[in-house]
Amino acid sequence: MVAGSLVVLFVVAFFLISGKATKIPVENEVELRPSVDIEDETDFDVVIVGAGLSGISAAHALVTTCPNKKYVLLERRSNVGGTWDLFRYPGIRSDSDMYTLGFTHKPWTKPHPIAPGAQIRNYIKGTAREFDIDKHISYQKELLSASYCSDKRQWTLKIRDHSEDNKIISIRCNFLEMCSGYYDYENPYRPKFEGEENFKGETIHPQMWKEGFDYSDKKVVIIGSGATAVTLLPNLTDNAKHVTMLQRSPTYILSLPQHNRLTVFLQRVLPSHWAYRIIRWQNILLSWLLFVVCRTFPGFAKKKLVNNMKKSLPSGFDYEKHFCPKYNPWEQRLCLAPDADIFKSIRAGKASVVTDHIEKFVENGILLKSGETLEADIIITATGLNVKLFGGAQLCVDGEEIIFSEKFLYRGMMMDNIPNLVYYGGYTNASWTLKCELTAGWSARLLAHMEKVGATQCYPYLPKDHGMCEKPMLNLNSGYLIRAKNQLPKLGDSGPWSTYSFLPDLWEYMTGKVDDGTMKFE
Repeated sequence: MVAGSLVVLFVVAFFLISGKATKIPVENEVELRPSVDIEDETDFDVVIVGAGLSGISAAHALVTTCPNKKYVLLERRSNVGGTWDLFRYPGIRSDSDMYTLGFTHKPWTKPHPIAPGAQIRNYIKGTAREFDIDKHISYQKELLSASYCSDKRQWTLKIRDHSEDNKIISIRCNFLEMCSGYYDYENPYRPKFEGEENFKGETIHPQMWKEGFDYSDKKVVIIGSGATAVTLLPNLTDNAKHVTMLQRSPTYILSLPQHNRLTVFLQRVLPSHWAYRIIRWQNILLSWLLFVVCRTFPGFAKKKLVNNMKKSLPSGFDYEKHFCPKYNPWEQRLCLAPDADIFKSIRAGKASVVTDHIEKFVENGILLKSGETLEADIIITATGLNVKLFGGAQLCVDGEEIIFSEKFLYRGMMMDNIPNLVYYGGYTNASWTLKCELTAGWSARLLAHMEKVGATQCYPYLPKDHGMCEKPMLNLNSGYLIRAKNQLPKLGDSGPWSTYSFLPDLWEYMTGKVDDGTMKFE
């Protein structure tokens, strides 16, 4: 009965998200207040590192729950937005819908669920401005190290000020919230290929995209088949002569209409905050349903996803070779195609997909293992990212460096026996912000409880003889996670050490107590 109901709901979900294509307008950039100056040896109650979705979530929860706390938000870059300020390649967009990627307290009122990077950055900036968070942001501040002293109940942060000739300053705080993301901003994953020096054209990685990079009337080859490659392909075809996506193996691509009948109806008849909550929960549940069906009935899900891709491709296209992955759905993240854009480009003859392995680069392109040569004027290496926790900062407690891979995560946010430190991460099977907001809310409740009971230190206690089995923090086999398996904290198999899924985490957040017996207050 349950299995049948899930299958029926899965089919209904595909109908609910059906609609027509829509054009996304360009909007003016939100202006933020100037950077906050911070002096050497300044003391704060809370320091938040990173001004992306996570950092703004943390700041909003803090000022809402603990308005008297003195805090500063350190941002390494010169702008708010994090990922959405860094990536500037053509077509950069969200890979999650904005009704769940957006903030609970700031409704996404636009009708399209998948937003371009510039709109997401503007949305984050607008939130920071509306809630006066930008009054507390200090830009171009890079955290180099953070050292906690148990006797003083204090973190000492060493910061490089890029706005002041790289001057090193020191500030202190009682509580540290790390919202700096999970990947290396300066060094993307870029494998070396034989013969690269022989290629006469240009090679570029999407993470290092240059403003004004000219690809017009050029033959472009994209190496990769992940979200970045799937985004780039349809957005290059208007100006490029031809675009080819070169992949070693296929990936699942789910087409998502940008015009949703139910969304438009709700936004027309209901106040914006009501409509937003309903649409948000609709999308949360549909995403959860899709994930559950994919994991519970992989054969059915694979057939459904592959058939939908097949219908979007031109007649006679070898979909089994190019769009039928060997792995099951949600063993890696699904890629999204707004309005089936990648398939439209293929049908129009502006783009193609080649599934093969690279032998070497040659003067006029890429020689494949099959013996075929892909001609190219430009090669885009959409080969992924490198994981880099805490922005590469070194963290110590009482002089002892924290080895992240040796630590268990409590509620997916604090490392065992490490005081006054919160880590912000996201889910692999749901929007990033869903986890960040839970973490932000729980952190603010911790701070409020500490103030109430007169504590200056809290940490999740885990004895050495805990007896738990270890589980990976992120249970996917994506390349960047496999490469980083020795860097990431881990989960346990019981209690608050085991949860890392939105609905169970939300239930714990709503019903749980911060003073739960595991969390120690001193």
